[in-house]
Amino acid sequence: MVGMNVNLISGRTAVQGQNLDSKLTEKYFDEVAVCNLNGSDMEKLGVTPDDNVRVTTAYGAVVVKAKQDDGNPEGVIFIPMGPWANVLVSGYTEGAGMPRYKGIAAEVEKTGEVVLPVKELMRTYME
Repeated sequence: MVGMNVNLISGRTAVQGQNLDSKLTEKYFDEVAVCNLNGSDMEKLGVTPDDNVRVTTAYGAVVVKAKQDDGNPEGVIFIPMGPWANVLVSGYTEGAGMPRYKGIAAEVEKTGEVVLPVKELMRTYME
């Protein structure tokens, strides 16, 4: 598979914010278990919307759905804050109580692996 080095950023989305009390719903899953990529980057990776991509950082790796967002600059991916993004960030908070969710070096590549539901994802990383 062809991989690509990117800059990972994270934050909340409006839909995600509306569903914070229902994190086990399919609507939350569809909003948060995604990786927004620029269309040019998707083409370079050979992915189309809803293809699965594996994102890897120095802290972990996770599989999410590709989502086209041409508002993203090339070389920048966005994964909404949540369990899938948490796999990719350092637990070290520098005393601030909040991990750094911006400017994380990452690699993204197309994969045949499945996106884990939140309960299974949590079990995987709690072992």
